[in-house]
Amino acid sequence: MGLPLGIALTLLIGCAGQEKPATSASANSLQAKSSQAKSATTPNPIAGADDAISTTDRLLETLESYRAGVELIAAHDDEGGRQRLQQARDALTDAANRCSQGGDCAPEALATTTELLLGESQQALLAQAVRIRQLEAQQEAEIVEGEGEPLEAIDPVHGPSVGSLTPAFEAAPKDLGNWLTLNAKVEAELDDWLTWRRPMLIESWINYQYLRSIMAPIYADADLPESLLFAMLATESNGKVHASSKAGALGPLQFMSYTGNRYGLTTVNGFDLRLDPTAATQANVAYLKEQLDALGGDLELTLAAYNGGENRMRGLHRRYPNASFWDHSIYYALPRETRQYVPRILAAARLFVDPGAYNLVFPEVSTKTAQVVLVEDASVGELSICLGSTPANPVGWFRTVRNLNPRLEARDRVQAGTEVILPIELVETYRTQCQRDDLLATAHALYQANYPPQPELIHYRVARGDTLSRIASRHRCASLAEISALNSIRGPQYTIRVGQTLKIPSCQ
Repeated sequence: MGLPLGIALTLLIGCAGQEKPATSASANSLQAKSSQAKSATTPNPIAGADDAISTTDRLLETLESYRAGVELIAAHDDEGGRQRLQQARDALTDAANRCSQGGDCAPEALATTTELLLGESQQALLAQAVRIRQLEAQQEAEIVEGEGEPLEAIDPVHGPSVGSLTPAFEAAPKDLGNWLTLNAKVEAELDDWLTWRRPMLIESWINYQYLRSIMAPIYADADLPESLLFAMLATESNGKVHASSKAGALGPLQFMSYTGNRYGLTTVNGFDLRLDPTAATQANVAYLKEQLDALGGDLELTLAAYNGGENRMRGLHRRYPNASFWDHSIYYALPRETRQYVPRILAAARLFVDPGAYNLVFPEVSTKTAQVVLVEDASVGELSICLGSTPANPVGWFRTVRNLNPRLEARDRVQAGTEVILPIELVETYRTQCQRDDLLATAHALYQANYPPQPELIHYRVARGDTLSRIASRHRCASLAEISALNSIRGPQYTIRVGQTLKIPSCQ
């Protein structure tokens, strides 16, 4: 049984369902002022403990009390939540009184704290008003259908979960998307996919078609829906086999090195198996199955674990075992990226299954391939230049050729006599275009401009704490031996000094 609506609204004004803006500019500014105050304050041994605490510190504690109250109410600890919210109100009042009486005062920090709390309260009131209107409408409908029987009060914080996919996922896993219960967050991501992200969606679709025959059967064997595979591929990498992130994730399904190793995505003969579409899909299925088992079969929580970390999600699931991804206790405990990631996956899955409902047309792609034996040495880029483009693929074939040949690096020239996989429609194009001396010469000249035989050198100034080994690891295109030889530094100690300028081969 949930809280009565009137009581719930009173308790939750300014608290329920609000995201903690701890990283906002205002909060960061307040924390900075607190740090400055601490460094500038000399404790007075005669003064009381309360006097030794700066106003900015008290205001930071006010924010923490406020947000702790939110969490306690979300966890159904109403009394504890009331106490923490009262503490926050008392602390804010005390800070204002100190300012008005000429005592210890930080006007900017007080204004910032007041602004943050008022902003969060305003957002909470608006959210509660919307929820109450929804409940009132639901009550009216229930009264009509039940001949005057009132609708049982619904907890505005915890339930019921809106748009939860778990029951339908268990009932019909191969039809993900057809039965998807939409909510505002999923619909917002549908809007993004169909507007500014539409080019990426179409690109993902085209790229996926060439990978479908090797990836989709793995999902089918695992009784997982293909629409989920496409949605993850589109969201993670746009279907680019060689995609990488700043955080170090790699491959079409973006595995971090540590996680990849757990599922067999190691490096074999210099090739990172995270780039292998088949191996990456097998690891993806194994990961999803493991998390589904650990998280009670909840697909949305599993997707959140894939993006935001399994330890975080398992901890939240233990703390709130009956909560869905959409419950405030889970949803607002997750990073913004994860809160966007899950509905984005669900939206892409919906579009995969039912594009016509949204006036979306995916292009038809002929995906038959053939092996071609190279007559001349060529890189993937050189092949792409001589293969050109077609009306069906106006953006060219670079990405397709790379996806079909994941072991080929863009900068490496493949020796004549090597077999390369190409779309079957390009076999004749290769024979007519990629054996023309003039076109080959042009393509090779452009390749050399981008990847010169002798790499360009950058100059690096040695900083405190640097070692030659660390410098080499940071500049991944140059080995320790290359850097030491280029700068006449002898091993095994490889001594360098702070301020020394080193010449290092660049990745070009």
